[in-house]
Amino acid sequence: MSNTETEIGSNLRKIRVVKGLTQAQLAEAISVSRQTINYIEQGTYCPSTKLALQLARILETTVEELFFLKEERK
Repeated sequence: MSNTETEIGSNLRKIRVVKGLTQAQLAEAISVSRQTINYIEQGTYCPSTKLALQLARILETTVEELFFLKEERK
C-alpha cells in the first residue's frame, strides 16, 4: 500500500478571474451560493460531477483544466 493521499487541486479562481467573473456572478450562473464557489476555490469543498461540468461549461473550458489530482506524502 502507498503512503500517499490524493487531493483535488483547482484552477477555478485563476480561470474565473481570466474570464472576468466575480464569485457571485459565477455562482448565480450555475445557481449555487457565492460561498460554494469560495469553498471550491479554497479547496475545502470538492464539487460533484454535475457541478464540475456546469462550471466547465460556463467558463468555456474542460473539467480537467479546472480540477486536477495532487498527491501528498503522509
